[in-house]
Amino acid sequence: MKTTTIIIAGVIIGGVILFIGGRNNGTPTQQENIQNVSVVDGKQIIEIKAKGGYTPRVSTAKAGIPTIVRFDTNGTFDCSASVRIPSMNISEILPNSGVKDIDLGLPKVGTLQGSCGMGMYPFQINFQS
Repeated sequence: MKTTTIIIAGVIIGGVILFIGGRNNGTPTQQENIQNVSVVDGKQIIEIKAKGGYTPRVSTAKAGIPTIVRFDTNGTFDCSASVRIPSMNISEILPNSGVKDIDLGLPKVGTLQGSCGMGMYPFQINFQS
């Protein structure tokens, strides 16, 4: 009986490790970098969909111009409805369905890191000159 219990526990633990190990480790890849940036009336708008994470996870934008990141939700009830950008002291709750604009001011050259409120779903914006 004890041997069977140990084997079952081993299989369950092994399955969990395989499941977690097979997932993306949260590091965005270049293939996820799609065009989602536009300039409207002198403001740069970065559009990111929020549901089960953020799409795209990597955005490339221009530094030094007024910038808004626009989060678009549609039936978003997971933790991606809570956005954090620690370096800018930003913490916002998004609507379950709709649009929320967050003003980033005039970003400098560099990478801005953000995530959901729990840190499970990361995203980044690369600002270039």
